[in-house]
Amino acid sequence: MQAALTLLDGLRQQGMTRLVLCPGSRSGPLAAAAGLLAARGDLALTTAIDERSAAFLALGMATARGRAVAVVTTSGTAVANLLPAAVEADRSTQPLLLLTADRPARLKNCGANQTVNQEQFLQPVCRWLGHGDPAGLASQTAEALGHLATEAWRFCHGHPPGPVQLNLPFEEPLHASVADQSGLQGSAPLTAPAVVVQGPSGDVPRLNPEAPGVVVAGPWRGLAPALQAYQRAARQWLIRSGWPLLADPLAAIPADCPGQVEGWELQLDSLPLSSNSQVLRLGPLPASRRLEAWLQRQTGPQLLISEGEPRGLDPLGMAAQWSGGLAAWWAAQEQDPAASPSLDRPTLHSDMAALLQGRLPLQGAINEPALAYWLPKLLPPKLPVMLAASSPVRDWLVWGGLQAHNRRCYSFRGASGIDGTLSLAMGLALELGPLVLVTGDLALLHDSNGWLHAAQCDPPLLVLLIDNQGGGIFQQLPIESRQFDRLFAMPQRVNPLALAAAHGIEGRQVACLEDLPAALDWGLAQGRPALLRLATDRGADASLRSQLRAAAQNAEPML
Repeated sequence: MQAALTLLDGLRQQGMTRLVLCPGSRSGPLAAAAGLLAARGDLALTTAIDERSAAFLALGMATARGRAVAVVTTSGTAVANLLPAAVEADRSTQPLLLLTADRPARLKNCGANQTVNQEQFLQPVCRWLGHGDPAGLASQTAEALGHLATEAWRFCHGHPPGPVQLNLPFEEPLHASVADQSGLQGSAPLTAPAVVVQGPSGDVPRLNPEAPGVVVAGPWRGLAPALQAYQRAARQWLIRSGWPLLADPLAAIPADCPGQVEGWELQLDSLPLSSNSQVLRLGPLPASRRLEAWLQRQTGPQLLISEGEPRGLDPLGMAAQWSGGLAAWWAAQEQDPAASPSLDRPTLHSDMAALLQGRLPLQGAINEPALAYWLPKLLPPKLPVMLAASSPVRDWLVWGGLQAHNRRCYSFRGASGIDGTLSLAMGLALELGPLVLVTGDLALLHDSNGWLHAAQCDPPLLVLLIDNQGGGIFQQLPIESRQFDRLFAMPQRVNPLALAAAHGIEGRQVACLEDLPAALDWGLAQGRPALLRLATDRGADASLRSQLRAAAQNAEPML
């Protein structure tokens, strides 16, 4: 246990302030050490019984902070349950620290209870896999444990950030007495090297702001502390170039940034943009097949800038990629002595807002395009929103309008799974304060154990459940099957309000769109987890989306 305390204290000195603890015996020394640090006020400790949910909770907190949150599990299948969150942390380039207790080497590969090859489960997606001494963590010196902590933190926040696993063997006896625990001491302060994220070497690629171009901003995947510099750089380039901006709500670019084109996804083919324009792409692609097809038709140079992600982000194979981040790229452009003052170049505007408002009134039966259109207008400005990585994130992109950019929008699109949806939102709300989650019924049910976090954390989270009786996104795909519901939509018979109530969560049914403003006021006033169920018809909504797109194609973009 002294070794466990030394390791956790070393991580705390690196910057770890939060830890999520899952139950187990082999992890007992880590649990007791975390309890001691929490009692001293040195560590914020959260407990969770489901390792999969716990890892997503930690990932949500880490994303909000831009700093790793640790998860502690026992050995065996507990470690396997960390894989979905580790995959998402890898692809969304967010720091996550996984501390997995293990049996010592003498108990491996001999049939000992709860002993598996857990050191291999997470390795393919981790930035680094650190090992404790095979004989047991107590065999290591304080200096060796400090080095393990330093390396784990460095790789977690490296280039790019991501998940790190420390697999930590513990020899028996595992559980110290209360008297022994009271005599334990933390490690001496360690002198650790600062974490430095290195950008790419070589020349910084250039674009010509004097020539026509367009900016396509996809989901933001940097660390939270770097967001303001990214936003400043985006604004300054748009002012300098006068280029139009096609932004995803997940791009974290404010609505008042110059050049914003409202409703661009609905009218890409009719926008008066030259096919040989330069294209500055920020981050991964938005969730739009129409945009992918449009980019493939462009003949001008395309430059993709990522926030520290050296791996390829261009499935189209159209762009040169530079991973040094937009702020560094803009700084290099500014230093160009040939740069001229800002240009007064006309930007694109659109009348999509008037078209959608006329066809999506705030009245009558609830439908998903109307929800995506009205929620950004009805929710308080700056209130952050998390969108489930299915229909909600696509609907906000298409129907949300510029008001969708008046707040920070999150969606974990690294691997685009529905795993951990509720737990991720709980983690975000714990760090950010009041937050709204917009999710479908299957995504919420898939992570219903996320409701368990409310018992001890009570984050101010309002969940808007779009209940379309199954996987509504499949209704929008060209799937023909006589067994569509059984094979694709998979509707469930669970009552989501009753399930939430079983966890102590208050909820309400919203009958019609007219009732939405009052329901939102009620939910946000709770100050703790609450649920609003909004029933929709996925078949009718799929038809409505097609009708709206057809109407949008007849609308003329304006210069």
